[in-house]
Amino acid sequence: MTKMLHCRYLDREGEALPSPPYPGELGRRIHEQISREAWSMWLKHQTTLINEYRLTPVEPRSRKFLEQEMEKFLFHGGAEKPSDYVPPKT
Repeated sequence: MTKMLHCRYLDREGEALPSPPYPGELGRRIHEQISREAWSMWLKHQTTLINEYRLTPVEPRSRKFLEQEMEKFLFHGGAEKPSDYVPPKT
């Protein structure tokens, strides 16, 4: 049976993540308060940030930036897209 939780980001019930997706306190909070759907939304946004800002996630500065953006996105009402971002044409 799938565990459900009230997702803080989506403000509705959703499927819980099976385990913390990130280390430390932030990962614990995500696991307890963020649904699988919202986490998937963050991963798409993170990919945009990595591509648009040409980040290297193994670099400490990039990791710190992504962690701050993750916190804003999931717990503080979302995060901005890069100012010059143009969505791909479909």
